[in-house]
Amino acid sequence: MTDSIKRLKELVDSSDNIVFFGGAGVSTESGIPDFRSTGGLYHQEWKYPPEVILSHTFYESNPEEFFRFYRAKLLAPDAKPNAAHKKLAEWEAEGRLKAVITQNIDGLHQAAGSRNVLELHGSVHRNHCQRCGKFYGLEHILRTEGVPRCSCGGIIKPDVVLYEEGLDQGVLQMAVSAIRHADVLIIGGTSLTVYPAAGLIDYYRGTKLVLINKSATSRDSQADLVICGSVGEALAEAAGL
Repeated sequence: MTDSIKRLKELVDSSDNIVFFGGAGVSTESGIPDFRSTGGLYHQEWKYPPEVILSHTFYESNPEEFFRFYRAKLLAPDAKPNAAHKKLAEWEAEGRLKAVITQNIDGLHQAAGSRNVLELHGSVHRNHCQRCGKFYGLEHILRTEGVPRCSCGGIIKPDVVLYEEGLDQGVLQMAVSAIRHADVLIIGGTSLTVYPAAGLIDYYRGTKLVLINKSATSRDSQADLVICGSVGEALAEAAGL
């Protein structure tokens, strides 16, 4: 048991106003690869980098290739919540955790039982026809091929924030408020390089900032506690003391 894990447990046990802000590292622990990863055979299958394919411009100009990438790289219907998702849901049920703010789009926090989840980048579980607004779940996208079409003929667009698109201002404002009023802010599984989401840390006014990540971040010097490692393992270990 390390001193940092003991300190994390002390912070969690003494607070009833914790906010968790998570990134891709939380989902990769459930076996969901980071779509930004272009190693291995990536360039044999895709002509463009992820940031180009997942842009609004590319979606409009080449929807067939967009949806081929989207289904292959962003959808993981068999993924299950990991220790991080489960522990956060437990803390919320106990009244300790007030909000989960996530950059992920997989819905695993809700699958674990979390209720107050602020999805900065949207969700693969919500899809709407661009013509008539009809709602479609993830299952419809999975069982269709090519560009998914509504019964009215319109294209069904995932409620996922693409590059060149702005974040939902309502969700962003709720995230800012949660962070601003938090006693303990735990940031996990993110390198804090994707803006504007990464800038949310600047709204925290407390003195109990915890950063948990497998690699160093540009904000480590601002944190009151830095844990280098798995988010799920750190939270589970702290809770299991």
